Amino acid sequence: MTDPANVNLLRRIEELEAENGALREQYKAQRPTTPAETGEFPRRKPRGWAWTFLATVLIVLGALLAPVALVASWSKVVLTDTDQFVATYAPLAEDPQVQAYIANEVLAEINQRIDIPTLTADVIDGITELGTGPRATEALELLKGPAASGVQSLLENVVTRFVESEAFANVWATALRVSHTQLVRAMGADPDAALQLGDDGSIGIQLGPIIDAVKSALIDRGIGLANQIPEVDRTIVIAQSDALATARLAYGLAVTAGAWLPWIAILLLALGVLVARRRPIALIWAAIALALSMAVTLAALAAGSIAVISALSPSVLPAGVAGLLYETVAGDIRNTAIAVLVLALVVALVGWLAGPFEIPRRLRGMASETAGAIRGAAERRGITTGRFGVWIYTHRTLLRALIAVVAALVVLFVRPVTVELTLWTLVLAVLALAVLELVQRPVVTVPAAAEEGVPVVEVE
Repeated sequence: MTDPANVNLLRRIEELEAENGALREQYKAQRPTTPAETGEFPRRKPRGWAWTFLATVLIVLGALLAPVALVASWSKVVLTDTDQFVATYAPLAEDPQVQAYIANEVLAEINQRIDIPTLTADVIDGITELGTGPRATEALELLKGPAASGVQSLLENVVTRFVESEAFANVWATALRVSHTQLVRAMGADPDAALQLGDDGSIGIQLGPIIDAVKSALIDRGIGLANQIPEVDRTIVIAQSDALATARLAYGLAVTAGAWLPWIAILLLALGVLVARRRPIALIWAAIALALSMAVTLAALAAGSIAVISALSPSVLPAGVAGLLYETVAGDIRNTAIAVLVLALVVALVGWLAGPFEIPRRLRGMASETAGAIRGAAERRGITTGRFGVWIYTHRTLLRALIAVVAALVVLFVRPVTVELTLWTLVLAVLALAVLELVQRPVVTVPAAAEEGVPVVEVE
């Protein structure tokens, strides 16, 4: 015999199932439909292969322009910023190779202007003409060589000590600051510039200010002979190469284009991604193309160091000094290229993780489930973000885009661009996205649950 309680329970279950079915049918009837579902409008046709070709051309152009934009940006930031210019080149005054080179050039110029053996001999001859005895005259004649050597040794000692002193470093830094405008004038072919760019591809620095400082130091030491040093108008060559003959034109173009050329490269890469048929894949390839262009730039910088040192004769500039000067110029460019290379690889990785691929989809699902489990555990213990979390969930797409834009602006506008800056910006952006995922509070509506087949029961 059937239990009446079981019969009532079965009847109630049948009523609830009927109510749930009616709710699902009602939702399906009232749910907004898309034009593709209703058939009112045809489905949009996918973009043709012409768009793929256009995207490829734009990405390739952006990648090829990136090294030029890098050099142009460096030229504008470093060569037009006095503080940055002095910070880059002032440490050269403390390098022993540069100090030895400057000291040798200063001594050579002084010796060319003053014949120390002749001057000392004239002084001794003047003394003997005053009427010294035979033995005294013979002794004075024997002192001519040692006297000239002593004066020469004292001169070398004073010059070397000055070049190695902090006073020389200060003179060097001051000269750099003053001559920063002279560099621009030299590139503009100003004949009065302290830094001279010759038509034969040579770059030189005037010795006049340095010799004037040495002359003052000698006079302070009581060496009256220094008064014989005349004003010097000589330029020593610090670099020479046929490629430098076009430096003036390249400098002008780089400084002029430095403000906008990087943006053109970025715009070309972005347009290449936007017009592509499959944007996630285009983003990955654009980042890879940028990384390859930076790798080629690094290889060119390494080859350029060897080429510059090989092209310069040791009689013109010692190899060590030439390498140091090249490294000073190329160091900042190399660091920026490495930072951009790391950034491009990071963008490629992020594009792959966010793309429509099987493994990234599983990873995203795992991350979402983990965040949901953490939120659920917190809510079971009374920890919830409430309406604020609902607002975060509602605007999650906008907030994620805002985090990405802020990270991009940091990398684009903070100078100098370094690997540390790029990596820390990435880490902070990832942490911000993780916090955003945890504090949001997803809301499941009744119609959505009904469509997914979740039983919706209303019990009075």
